[in-house]
Amino acid sequence: MTKSKTEELLNAFTAVVTEDVMSGQTVQLYGLGQLEIRDKAPRIIVHPRTGERNLIPAKKQLCFKASINTKEAVK
Repeated sequence: MTKSKTEELLNAFTAVVTEDVMSGQTVQLYGLGQLEIRDKAPRIIVHPRTGERNLIPAKKQLCFKASINTKEAVK
């Protein structure tokens, strides 16, 4: 496969995965793992020097969960 065809294929793959994840679907990458968006709760942090408390608002976070095969390969 040529470099330009490979780049075109990867760009199309990235676009499809991004679209699916942004619509709230879990994307299963067989043999590798899955991508999903999770809600992260708001939390309060304390500055260690000043003791000042700040609220970090809730947000959405992209998470990757590795498959069993991927975990075994890393071991």
